[in-house]
Amino acid sequence: MTSPEPTYIVVGCRPWNRTVFEEEICRLAGRWHYFGEKSELTYEKVHQIQPRYVFFLHWSWIVPVSITGAFECVCFHMTDLPYGRGGSPLQNLIARGHKDTVITAFRMTEELDAGPIYLKGPLSLDGSAQEIYRRATEISTAMIARIVSDNPEPTPQTGVETTFSRRTPTQSLITPDISDLRQLHDHIRMLDAEGYPPAFISVGVFTFSFTRSSLEDDGIEATVKIKHEPKEE
Repeated sequence: MTSPEPTYIVVGCRPWNRTVFEEEICRLAGRWHYFGEKSELTYEKVHQIQPRYVFFLHWSWIVPVSITGAFECVCFHMTDLPYGRGGSPLQNLIARGHKDTVITAFRMTEELDAGPIYLKGPLSLDGSAQEIYRRATEISTAMIARIVSDNPEPTPQTGVETTFSRRTPTQSLITPDISDLRQLHDHIRMLDAEGYPPAFISVGVFTFSFTRSSLEDDGIEATVKIKHEPKEE
């Protein structure tokens, strides 16, 4: 009797996650399922599928311990763990002047971003946030292929732990402490992705939002969207 074909779940909340799933991941050996909404990720639905692995490409919510404790859940984090645990890793890295980083594939545990590590791979931080996230997803896809093929045993994290704080939409404001063009360019590009609050300034009843930043020798070229937002009396 042949063994049943292994089953896997991929979880992602961004459009590019679903695209890479449909174009690449679901073609790997095994039976594949995709969860793209918070409401889909329940213990009951995961238990019904009985996956070998649950892969989290990009997720903005805490995963219940009932799931991480019962199934082998693999997360892909955009820092060299244990450096950079916590939220908004891409924005925190660029704001700190990093030019590159690594994608860390680790097993999810009850403690945030603290689980043992399967694999790491290099990632450039050039370009807009959208471009970086897409590259990160491609690297994560290659890691998924390796993990389902080799079933590696994860090893505990080592090194100095550093924790990032999740950014809020108000932190997208262009503030006076941004003092040169490079800083401004980085501030715009690190927020330039679908679903993220873009860099902005407010002037009276108008809000100016900036995307598609290009750093030139004598300035910055960017796309500007202006909204009329009357103040509440």
